[in-house]
Amino acid sequence: MIRRAGMAMLCGLMTSTTLGGSALAATTTQDEVSGRWSAVATVGEAKVPFRFDLKIDGGAARGTFFDGVRPANPSSSGTFTADRLHLEFPSYAAVIEATVHDGVLDGDYVAAGRVTHIHATKAALATPASTAPDIDGEWVIPYHSPKGETAWRLIVHQTGARAEASILRIDGDTGTLDGDYRDGAFHLSHFAGERGATLEISRAKDDTLSLILTDSSGAKTLSALRPAAAAAIGATPEDPTGHTSVRDPNEPLRFSFPDLSGRVVAQGDARFKGKVVLVNLMGSWCPNCHDEAPFLQGLYKKYKAKGLEIVALDFEQPDQLADPKRLRAFIERYGVSYTVLLAGQPKEVNEKLPQAVGLNAWPTTFLIGRDGKVRGAHVGFTSPGSGARDLETRTAFEKSVTDLLSEAAP
Repeated sequence: MIRRAGMAMLCGLMTSTTLGGSALAATTTQDEVSGRWSAVATVGEAKVPFRFDLKIDGGAARGTFFDGVRPANPSSSGTFTADRLHLEFPSYAAVIEATVHDGVLDGDYVAAGRVTHIHATKAALATPASTAPDIDGEWVIPYHSPKGETAWRLIVHQTGARAEASILRIDGDTGTLDGDYRDGAFHLSHFAGERGATLEISRAKDDTLSLILTDSSGAKTLSALRPAAAAAIGATPEDPTGHTSVRDPNEPLRFSFPDLSGRVVAQGDARFKGKVVLVNLMGSWCPNCHDEAPFLQGLYKKYKAKGLEIVALDFEQPDQLADPKRLRAFIERYGVSYTVLLAGQPKEVNEKLPQAVGLNAWPTTFLIGRDGKVRGAHVGFTSPGSGARDLETRTAFEKSVTDLLSEAAP
């Protein structure tokens, strides 16, 4: 009995040492934790490198992901105590739970029940090669997607052996995949708490690119051509304003859903009469909706007095519909002051909006004129990773709004 009790105590001590960040060693100091970390996230089959910043002040902790070199998705709050790190990212309903000891951070990023293991050190990033082939500019990836596309865009910004890239699909882009050229290929990656992926790019002799894209859905072997060569074989990225429509544009786009206070708002309400209305289908789980929300809020602030109204129809998982904490954090993060309604679950979107045709991408925004008729729809949204295409998207979208606002009310 004594031997068995002694062994149990020893096992308990070993477990405490392993899981508690070393009960027998000195606690890691805040200066050792604060700073830039070189991290890897396990996303499906992919090991995704990413940079991550930590700042510890007393027992308080803050963490920041990056989109390329741009800070993105900062934590709202967190703690660091006895080698244990806890960070909260409420606009994605996510937390990081990790231990930090002997220069190693190890733990999990948990978002809406999905667990992504992360491992990080303060070691410097790998040194890129001194020279690299030229892959700068825009390319087209022939690809038949489940959404009916025949091609995606690949946008590359290269400086020597460093590169940033983004794949732009009909529903939006991948965020910024960044990295460098080594061992005969560009090794790029992105993880900012969402859109985790790696992209390996090799330049072929025939002015094409060989690609290996690995994300949560697995690995895809792709190729990329310059736009003229892609057009010659019928591979043309789809226009985001032509993907989704309505069965009868002369009929009003009908909706009737509760806001966060439970008050039902419908398209026929007096507040929308004679106004230009953007009906935005979104979800707080959707990364490209996070890209779009601050843009929509900017439009609303700029043009509300001229007759613009925006209504977001939010589609969430059942737990978030019951208690929409993530949506509330999303609204707070982007300062959303336009109307947000709880519309249902993502799988119900076509049932809830039966007038729509080709509705299969997030986000999607319907543009309604002062006469109450649907005048168009815009599918997806871009991030800064899409470079000039991002500016083009925002400029064209705003022009569509101002053109409708210039029309006289009926």
